[in-house]
Formats: sequence, structure tokens, C-alpha cells
Amino acid sequence: MNSIAILMAGEMQRLKKYNILSASFTVALLWIGVLALTDIQDLSMILPLVLFLDATSMAMVLIGVTMFYEKEEGTIKTLLVSPINKVEYILAKTATNIFSNLITLALVYAYARIFREININLAMLAAAVILISFFHSLVGFVLTYSSRDFTSLLVGMVKYTVVLMVPVILEQVGLIADETLSNLLFALPTKASMVMLNAAAHTPELWELLLAIGYLVVASAILFVYVLRKFDEYAVKESGV
Repeated sequence: MNSIAILMAGEMQRLKKYNILSASFTVALLWIGVLALTDIQDLSMILPLVLFLDATSMAMVLIGVTMFYEKEEGTIKTLLVSPINKVEYILAKTATNIFSNLITLALVYAYARIFREININLAMLAAAVILISFFHSLVGFVLTYSSRDFTSLLVGMVKYTVVLMVPVILEQVGLIADETLSNLLFALPTKASMVMLNAAAHTPELWELLLAIGYLVVASAILFVYVLRKFDEYAVKESGV
């Protein structure tokens, strides 16, 4: 755990060095700005959607950004001969992402609490953000592994968004109301993510919540094993060995 904490501190320094930490803080302020422009007084139902967009997209892009910067600086090459455990490296990056998403949660929740109305289970919301951010950080690793540069990473993210996120967003805002189609969306990890976030605002069907949690836990475990196994291959490729 001490090694992961040290690596996390290094990750935070990189985020600060590359101005990514400032960008994340700016994104959180933008979400607050969006909420401020709405006429909705009770933000209990809209907050899960905001956090869904943040915990999915930001988790993926932060992994890609930091790893491409490390590639340019030659950091990836040193990982092959360094004493750093790759499990700790992956966990440190995902933990840093989770911390960033929790900051966004804290800022947006504070705004809603002070300036609007909100009736939501904060502990459930935080637990959902942690699991969703962890899963999508691993997705970020997978996308980075298969991307030649940052542009191709963004293309991969757009594909993920269109195929896996947009249908769930459309359902969340009421544009998809067909029950059969809604049930089919349970095949998507993004649907499980939204169910967990919504559970903080209202009590869902127990089977839906258990299915969502189980889905993300199992999917995260599978992705973690994949990311771990492919890490050396990626490091060798990017180091030019």
C-alpha cells in the first residue's frame, strides 16, 4: 500500500506538471456552470447524469493523456527495468483517477447542497463513482494499448461513447422508453453504471442494483487481468525494443 501511495503522489505530480489537474478542476467547474444555467431547483435526478459523464469520459481520457506523456518522456521504457510492480503502477493510475472523480463529486455536490436542493445518498453516490471510475480507467488502458497516438485514442473514445454511452443517456433523459429496449441495455457496462448512480437518488429494483454491481465488479476483474497481461507487450512496443 505504501508503494501505491508513493506512486499516486508521483501521478498527482505528473497531473500537475502537465496541467491535467487544472483541466480536471476546470471540467468540474464547467459541470457546476451547466447546473447553474438550468432552472431545476432539485438536482437529485440530474446529478447522476453529470457524474456518469464525468466518471466515464474523464477516467478514460486521463489514463490516455498521462500514458502518452510518459511515452514521450521515455518513462514507459524505464518500467521494464524498474523495481516498480506493474500491478502497483496500474492501481496507482486508477486510484488517481478515482481521486480526481471524487473531487468532482465533492464540488458538484457542495454546489447543489449550498445553492439548490438535493436529496441523495452521498455514500452510495461515492461508491458508484469509485467503481465506475475504476472500470473506465481500465477501459482507458485498453484503448491506449490499441492507439498509435492521442488522436486515435480520442477516436476510440468517440466510438465507445456512441455505441455504449449514448443509448444509456437517451434512456436516462426519457427518449428511450420501450421496456424491451431498456432491458437490452443491461448488456452494456454503461447501463450498469447509470443504475448504480441512480440508486443514490431513488431506490431501484433490488435485482437491478445487484445486477449492476455484479456486472461492474466482474467486468472490472476481467479487464484488470487483461490490462495486466498486455502491459509488458505495450511497454516493449512503445519503448522500441
